[in-house]
Amino acid sequence: MEKELDFSAEIQRDIFGMQDAHVRKIEKELQVSIVSRNGAMKVIGEEDNVEAAVVLLEDMAGLSEHGSEVTSQQVDYALEMKGDAEPGMLQKMDGDIICHTVSGKPVRPKTVGQQKYINAIRDNLIVFANGPAGTGKTFLAMAMAITAFMNGEVERIILTRPAIEAGEKLGFLPGDLQSKVDPYLRPLYDALYQIMGAEKFQANMEKGLIEVAPLAYMRGRTLDNAYIILDEAQNTTPEQMKMFLTRFGFGSHAVITGDASQKDLAPDRRSGLDVAMQVLKHVDGIKFITLDARDVVRHPLVQKIVKAYENYELAAARRSRERQEKQERYGASNDQDSRRGRYEGRADRDFHDRYKRK
Repeated sequence: MEKELDFSAEIQRDIFGMQDAHVRKIEKELQVSIVSRNGAMKVIGEEDNVEAAVVLLEDMAGLSEHGSEVTSQQVDYALEMKGDAEPGMLQKMDGDIICHTVSGKPVRPKTVGQQKYINAIRDNLIVFANGPAGTGKTFLAMAMAITAFMNGEVERIILTRPAIEAGEKLGFLPGDLQSKVDPYLRPLYDALYQIMGAEKFQANMEKGLIEVAPLAYMRGRTLDNAYIILDEAQNTTPEQMKMFLTRFGFGSHAVITGDASQKDLAPDRRSGLDVAMQVLKHVDGIKFITLDARDVVRHPLVQKIVKAYENYELAAARRSRERQEKQERYGASNDQDSRRGRYEGRADRDFHDRYKRK
């Protein structure tokens, strides 16, 4: 099958990318040939593959027409989605600008999962986001919080996370209390600096309008007219999670982010995030969003690492189930043999007792 697309030379240049990098990816992934002849683009290949390529190319052309750069990350993501991609998917996400960083770079969702996450925050008072590293859980929540704060929708921003070591014992840390907890809160500071700028952040923090604190500081407080973000929620205990959620006040929004696959709790402790996902799943006004490896927007290698670990953990869980089922099956068989052996043993002893009496 062959299909012709009529794009201007400028749009074709954006679609092809530097040294035709974008088109080469599409050709390799979708098994099609893409050529530019007499001012028109032609897509040649199997019908289904050509149709999928045309949807992607038209979406890329729409980005270029609106003055947006077609990035390698966008092409990679669209190819990852393949059959799940909707016409205009890239354009829709590109047009949803949350805010701009201090350097003027727009902050927008880059995947369908992130788009659902942003919409959930807009439509619900409390949102839980569970997903692997690199999916933008904390950064997008921070962008939404800062936007609400700058628009006067809330009076302050409160950022918190449990102060727990990531599998290492750090020992004694010198300095005052703030310097002791700062290392745990550094990722939150980084996002604030990037979006708001260091000077504006410091000014608002001195006024008490932005607060970055460990989770333990939340006890006994009621937080009205605030945007509250709890990061690394997988490291909370059920008691801590309940304490945090009951701080919620009038005019407030809360976003709870975590990665259920990266817990740093003791092996015998349940995660507050896991418990909350079971207890609150049917409560109106609370939304749960799950992001996966396809929503990773860091280096492409990070996406492959996350996917490899997911496959490994699924295989390990399957082997564990099979081993448990085998133990239960053979355990029941051994119990029957044991009971049969005890019965036969009693029968032999009764026979010998009767023989002796004779």
